[in-house]
Amino acid sequence: MTDIDPTRLPYRPCVGVMLLNARGQVWVGRRTDHETDAEGPGNWWQMPQGGVDEGEDPRTAASRELFEETNVTSAEIVAETPGWLTYDLPPDLIGISWKGRYRGQKQRWFALRFTGEESEIDVASPGGGHHKPEFDEWRWAEMDSLPGLVVPFKRGVYEQVVQAFHHLVA
Repeated sequence: MTDIDPTRLPYRPCVGVMLLNARGQVWVGRRTDHETDAEGPGNWWQMPQGGVDEGEDPRTAASRELFEETNVTSAEIVAETPGWLTYDLPPDLIGISWKGRYRGQKQRWFALRFTGEESEIDVASPGGGHHKPEFDEWRWAEMDSLPGLVVPFKRGVYEQVVQAFHHLVA
């Protein structure tokens, strides 16, 4: 436990990507389990996400993060959330995750339609082999199942993302 007041910390600017295949299923990756991960230990699945670089456009960040985590470049943006969604880290991760600089994340979410072949997806050598793998396996999942796959403190955001993009598969 830490003495840091989380309300005095900012949210980390971040993007999230809901990658949809032609059947309306969503790409999810199983997080590699590292003690330093913000999510904490567990067998968690999630969609690609990551920080927005200083001065970077969120749309550009979404495509970059997708490539860095999955190797995918064959995708087109079809929708985005109208605003930022936030989540707070649990108290035991405040002051630890992201070197203690943030209370959680504010995320702009984008839905992308996958237009490539599945052979393009490579979680073992993402970003053309220039990035550390964040996932040890991946699969396609039904959109409605997403909130139950993610670490508990992100479920509220995932519920909002599913609601925002549900029309894309209905």
